Amino acid sequence: MPNQLYTCLWFDGNAKDAADYYCRIFENGKILMENSTVIILEINKTKLMALNGGAQYQLSPAASLVIECDTQTEIDYYWEQLGKGGIYSRCGWLTDRFGVSWQIIPSVLPQLMADPEKAPKVAQVFVHMTKFEIAPLLEV
Repeated sequence: MPNQLYTCLWFDGNAKDAADYYCRIFENGKILMENSTVIILEINKTKLMALNGGAQYQLSPAASLVIECDTQTEIDYYWEQLGKGGIYSRCGWLTDRFGVSWQIIPSVLPQLMADPEKAPKVAQVFVHMTKFEIAPLLEV
């Protein structure tokens, strides 16, 4: 594809550590190319660039990577693995130890939120959650 679109994540000298970390967490994560400045990796068929850009810019929750999970086991796994040494937030958000923000959500959430009758009730349930729990959302 001539105009492939992918995300560049800016790191302060630890892009390789971050790329290796993500490749260990995701079963099919792999590094496609690397040099001292740029690491290109692929996770779940999604290409990412990890750039050793320096201290000039910082990552923020204004941009996040979203993981849709089919099961509670998957949510628990990614929540635990990506959250180690990071900061847990509300509604399935966390910032990992490298400063990358993630949303770990149940794959059924978009469907639940698309239902005009269920959406407000579902939102009332998950707004009180830190890590998403699927069962309470399905009970609404």
